[in-house]
Amino acid sequence: MRGKMFRSIFVSLSRASWAQHTITHWGFARRAASRFIAGETIADAIQAVRRLNAAGINASLDHLGENVVNPGDVDSATLEIISILEEIDRAGIQSNVSIKLSQIGLMMDEQLSQQNLEKILEKAKSLGIFVRVDMEGSNTTERTIQAVRQAFLDGYENVGVVIQSYLRRSEKDVANLISRPVRIRLVKGAYQEPASIAFPNKADVDANYDRLCRMMLEGALAAGAPRLSPDSRTPPLAAIATHDLRRINYARQQIDKLGLPRDAVEFQMIYGIHRELQTELAAAGYPMRVYVPYGTQWYPYFMRRLGERPANIWFFLSNYFKH
Repeated sequence: MRGKMFRSIFVSLSRASWAQHTITHWGFARRAASRFIAGETIADAIQAVRRLNAAGINASLDHLGENVVNPGDVDSATLEIISILEEIDRAGIQSNVSIKLSQIGLMMDEQLSQQNLEKILEKAKSLGIFVRVDMEGSNTTERTIQAVRQAFLDGYENVGVVIQSYLRRSEKDVANLISRPVRIRLVKGAYQEPASIAFPNKADVDANYDRLCRMMLEGALAAGAPRLSPDSRTPPLAAIATHDLRRINYARQQIDKLGLPRDAVEFQMIYGIHRELQTELAAAGYPMRVYVPYGTQWYPYFMRRLGERPANIWFFLSNYFKH
């Protein structure tokens, strides 16, 4: 109950403009955020990825930003993502990219968003780089899945999507996506949703996570167990994204039980969290990818990270008392 309350508070704060204006001017908040955010520039992010790569860990770069409603900002965000793709290619790092459709026009015009998505995918395809479309709040779930499905049908097999286990609809979505097959990153979900569409209890979210994980692993097996690409930029079909050791152990047991090669399933975590576990999984032979966000629009992302785990809140407060 306490964890649920904290999450609700911080998700609400992530959307509050007054809180954003106040907190982003606190120097200690910026210092605390730096644990979860690689920096404000692409150069900062590239350096963070190089350090991960040196430890045998792959990355997915994300230029922070969401819910963009200004046409000029939409164009700028699209061009920035294309620049990220070019920088990945130039730097020769083991990384792909993650994007949000609300950053490239979804909140203004679905057709514009689709055009920008396919513009990004075309550039990524020419460079051999995979693009993951993040899932946002439930008001965009259907539109996000439809956009990814359309891009896939249009020949962009270098696109994948994120599915949230706290949504009641996700079992049907996973079944539809793996039948194509579209690459899926499975997460629990970090937004505040009503009980009518999302499981309110953690135990149910966890049980659904395991159910969806099993479906994805079986789907990967049925598709011939595609492996991580040699350059580590294109992931296997199934990406298990969690810091929950029980969920990780369940996935590992199912991988062994199904006889899947270890490099046919990818584990994913967030920059700055459970670094030792990231290294341990990579050393055990599993592809390990870390989600590396960067940019000046760090506030909503940071608030959601604080709401996910009480330990993150105590980390933030400890920085407050140090400043």
